[in-house]
Amino acid sequence: MASQIGERFDVHEQLGPSLEERQEPGARELCDLIQRMLNGTVVSAAPTLDLKRLKNGVYRLRIGGDEPRAIVLKCLKPAIAQTDRLVMERWLPALGLTDRSPRLLAGAAERDGCWVWHAYEDIGDETLNSQREPARLSAAVALIAELHTRAANHPLIPEVRWRARDHGVHFFTSNLNDAAVALEALETVRSGLPPEFAGARTRLLQRVHALVEDAPRRVQLMKDAGGPDTLLHGDLWPKNVFVTGDGEAVRAQLIDWDHVGAGPFSYDLSTFLYRSAPEERLWIVQQYRETVARAGWQLPGLEELNLLFHTAESSRYVHCLLFAAMALLHDDAEWAVNDIIDWDRYFAALRPALEE
Repeated sequence: MASQIGERFDVHEQLGPSLEERQEPGARELCDLIQRMLNGTVVSAAPTLDLKRLKNGVYRLRIGGDEPRAIVLKCLKPAIAQTDRLVMERWLPALGLTDRSPRLLAGAAERDGCWVWHAYEDIGDETLNSQREPARLSAAVALIAELHTRAANHPLIPEVRWRARDHGVHFFTSNLNDAAVALEALETVRSGLPPEFAGARTRLLQRVHALVEDAPRRVQLMKDAGGPDTLLHGDLWPKNVFVTGDGEAVRAQLIDWDHVGAGPFSYDLSTFLYRSAPEERLWIVQQYRETVARAGWQLPGLEELNLLFHTAESSRYVHCLLFAAMALLHDDAEWAVNDIIDWDRYFAALRPALEE
C-alpha cells in the first residue's frame, strides 16, 4: 500500500555523512530541504538516494523509487542565490522566457546565513561542449539573440543593474583603474617569489596602462555602437548552454546565471565567441546578426565588432587579474602567484575574435 515518506526514511542518515565528509556548508539544512521535497511524494517504499558531485558545490541527486527522478543541488553565496532566484521568478518571466532555464524547485539557507542551497530540475547533460551540431549551435545563438533583443531597454534593466552586476562601461574602466593600483602595489610584495613573477607583473602593468590610455576610444565605441543595455547571462561558456531534442525540434536553455547583469550585447556574445572555434565565429556572428535584425537591431561592421569583443574580453581578463592580485596582497594566497604569471601569458595570446 502506497504511503507518504515518514519517519522511517531519514535523508540525514543517507546523505549527511557524505556531505559532511566533503565539508559542504549547510549539510543539515540541505538534508532538511530534500526531506521536505520527498515527504510530498507518494511511494510504496523508501527511495534510494545517489549523490554525484558534478563540480565544486554542485551535485546531481538521483532519487530511485516508484517514479525515479533527479534534481541538481547547488551551493551559493546569499547574494548570488537572490539574483538567481530573481532570474527564474521575475526577470525571465517578464521577458516570456520562463522555460529557457531550469526551474528552481526549492531553497534552504545555512543557519548562520553564509550559504544557500538551491534545488533545480535536472535537464541532463546535453551542453554545447558535448554536442555541437549546426542545428544545436543555431538554436543556442537564436536564444542568446532573443534574450538580448527582448530585454533591451526593458523597464527591469535598472533593477537588474542594481540587484546583480553592471557589465558595461563602468566594469571596463573601474577594473582597469583598480588593477593598475593593485599591480603597482605588488612591486614590493614579499620575497621568495618565482623569478618570472617580476617580469610578468611589469608586462601586465604595461598592458593595463595601454588599455587605460586607449579607454576613451573604446568607451566611445561602446556608447556609439554597443546598442542598448540589456539582460546579460554574464558567463556564456558553451558548458552553460544546453540544447535538447533532435532535428528541427531543438530547444536551448541556459544554466548558471551566477554572473547575470546588465550591459551591452557584446559582453555576452564575446564570451561565447572566444570559447568557440575560430572557424565557427563568423558564422555565429552572422546568425546572431540575422536574428537581431528581425527585432530591428543593426550590428556594426566587423572592425567595430572586433574592438567591442576585444574590450569585453579584456575587461574579464583584467577583472580576474585584479582578484588574483588582491588575494596575494591581502591574504598572501600562494595560488595567486602562478595565477598572475598565467594571466601574463593569456594577455600575450589575446587576439581579435574575428578574422576581418
